[in-house]
Amino acid sequence: MIHINDIVFEFGARKIFDDASWHIKPNSKIGLIGQNGTGKSTLLRIIDGQFKISSGSINMRKDLQIGFLNQDLLSFSSDSDILTVAMQAFERVNELKEKEHRILEEMEKREANEKTLNDLHNIQVEIQALDGYNIEQVSAEILEGLGFSTTDLSRSYNEFSGGWRMRVILSKILLQKPDILLLDEPTNHLDLPSIKWIEEYLRNYSGTVVIVSHDRYFLDNVVNEIAEISFGQITTYAGNYSKYLEEKQIRDEHQQNRFENQEKYIKEQEKFINRFRAKATKARAVQSRIKALEKMQKIESVEDNRPEIKINFEFDLKPGKVVADLKVKKKNYGELSVFDSFDIDISAGDKIAIVGANGIGKSTMLRMITGLEPFDGELNKGYNVVPAFYAQHQLESLNLKNDVLQELSEVSPDYSENVLRKILGAFLFFGDDVFKKIKVLSGGEKSRVALAKTMLQRANFMLLDEPTNHLDIPSIERLIDVLNDYTGTYIIVSHDRHFLSKVTNKIWYLENKKLICYPGTYNEYEDWAKRRTKTTKTNKAKEKPKSVDKPNEQRQSKEERKLKKRVQNQLSKTETRVQELERKKDDLTLEMSKPENARDVGKLNELNDKFNIVEKELALENKKWEELFEKLSEFDESI
Repeated sequence: MIHINDIVFEFGARKIFDDASWHIKPNSKIGLIGQNGTGKSTLLRIIDGQFKISSGSINMRKDLQIGFLNQDLLSFSSDSDILTVAMQAFERVNELKEKEHRILEEMEKREANEKTLNDLHNIQVEIQALDGYNIEQVSAEILEGLGFSTTDLSRSYNEFSGGWRMRVILSKILLQKPDILLLDEPTNHLDLPSIKWIEEYLRNYSGTVVIVSHDRYFLDNVVNEIAEISFGQITTYAGNYSKYLEEKQIRDEHQQNRFENQEKYIKEQEKFINRFRAKATKARAVQSRIKALEKMQKIESVEDNRPEIKINFEFDLKPGKVVADLKVKKKNYGELSVFDSFDIDISAGDKIAIVGANGIGKSTMLRMITGLEPFDGELNKGYNVVPAFYAQHQLESLNLKNDVLQELSEVSPDYSENVLRKILGAFLFFGDDVFKKIKVLSGGEKSRVALAKTMLQRANFMLLDEPTNHLDIPSIERLIDVLNDYTGTYIIVSHDRHFLSKVTNKIWYLENKKLICYPGTYNEYEDWAKRRTKTTKTNKAKEKPKSVDKPNEQRQSKEERKLKKRVQNQLSKTETRVQELERKKDDLTLEMSKPENARDVGKLNELNDKFNIVEKELALENKKWEELFEKLSEFDESI
């Protein structure tokens, strides 16, 4: 499909690609990866024809259709509704429909001649062949798959924010169905339901797809090949991202062995040269070895020389058992109802993720917990709780005149330069990187500085709103390490499923304007949610007609109904018990937060023991509820 042969591309004096080659095959799904600055987006622009190479060649069919999603497209503006904007993808159909419209208008005014009728017939046949009478329905399906409601479709494109506009542009590109899709960070502006929808769409896409993404789950679920940019070269690996990690480790070990063997050989030759350089009898042998070393193609070392840095972000005050207790009556924005009547609590050591679609209140909930967002209800903060809040707007508060080290020293003037350098190393700022001015940093680098500042506040309770935005995969992995070493409590809003699977032990999900807690990891929550969805679909399915001729099957159905009734009763009793224990837990939480009890060590220990007993029993009852729910699901599937 596309053959890239020995290309050289330079930005000023810096070579981005140096005799790089790559073959993009038809119908492949490729993840294009590499550290920030290695040239991923640049390569997409080279393929699209926006950048010219210094040497080499790129061969492709002249009629090859390329669809390229990139951030520059946000400059597009239109007062048309988003459905109309999306349907602009069908250029030929729109052209034919305009001609059809003009002919029909003309026919209303005067009787059509034979030529006009033939023209109209030919136009309508071509529209039909292009499935042109269904483009509105097809466009609406794509837009709704990417998160727009039916009422949104009639709203002006210019009414939407940048993230939602990018979804419209992505819809338009998908509707064009090009031979090859070039997607630069397609999930940046998508929520989890939309990411899952586009995963399914791209897996079944009939053309070729090349994706630049920092979302490991997304790459694992979509691609069947990885192309890695490193040292100006492009190396391909069969399989998804997880398979690439396995293959890369084997390749790297092999390359490192070759590098070490070559280094050993070079030292031996240099030793010979230095020993016999002055001897006339060895002059020819010395010159031969010098020339051989000069012509030798050097093998690069793959060892990461950056130090492994472990930082324990400590806090001064140890909080009580309960960090916060939230009782929400309602939360509205004008006439729009966001939350309605629920209670939820946060315990010390909780690592919570809030998940759900965009626009349902995840960031609002973080602001409510910090006290920045008013609501009708009650927020009770626990003893000795010191919160810190990270959100994307904090990038704008960085002092552009400071360098990275100065920016951190202003937050923590008591820390020495060595300590701050060590902390910055945990966020991938090494050596002279710490002297970079804030104004020249990329979005990802600014995010890392802001995250480091948040961690330095010595808070024992952190609220992190989309902390992985703008971060590349190595930066996300380092943030995972930092959070796993953190002994405090935190709540995270993120759409990065790999990240959430590594750093959380509880999931809050939003349903019917209520926040509900799932007591488990993100992967456990995902499995549970899939089973739940499957059961719901089964329950909605039409009942099978009852057999009147097979008494054995009727008797079996009766036995099954009895069993189902028994399981339902057990489930109902368990739910009641869970509610009782949650009320007990809330009551104990309230007692422990009272000043008179907090001062009485004996009383506080007694309450704490009771709290632990209730919490353990609650965990057992929740597990029992899940088991019963699964039994009920299996029973429904068997009918």
